[in-house]
Amino acid sequence: MSPQKNSEITKNDSKITRMIILGPSANISQTELVRKLHMMELPLTIKSTCYGAAISGEEEVVKKAIISIRELDPCNIFTKDRGFPPGDPRRCRAKRGGAREGFHQLEKEFELLDYVSKALENPQKVQLKKPKKISIKEFKEIVENCQ
Repeated sequence: MSPQKNSEITKNDSKITRMIILGPSANISQTELVRKLHMMELPLTIKSTCYGAAISGEEEVVKKAIISIRELDPCNIFTKDRGFPPGDPRRCRAKRGGAREGFHQLEKEFELLDYVSKALENPQKVQLKKPKKISIKEFKEIVENCQ
């Protein structure tokens, strides 16, 4: 491998991609989110998505952008790692066809975000009680009733 290719690998290793997901009750739209990301004038690759945006760049720059964006609506803007940069042919829907791998997982997670947002807005102290063990006799009865 040539030295140039080694340096390219090292350079790409320091880059990360994060998804910015807007919760159902977010006070900002996808369009506004992407516009605000562009207005930061950071060296990022920004891609508008159906759930918000995907951003890719040097780890420190991506983290700076996320901190700044989350200040807009801290209880309704979420982030998640994405293993591939925007437009990567291994995952790009335009090149592969159909839903991107992981999209259905993201869809299910999105359904829970409103609950998470409400919990973040109204934190409550919670105490968990350890469940008591049941007797072997009671367990056997449960099994027999199920058969």
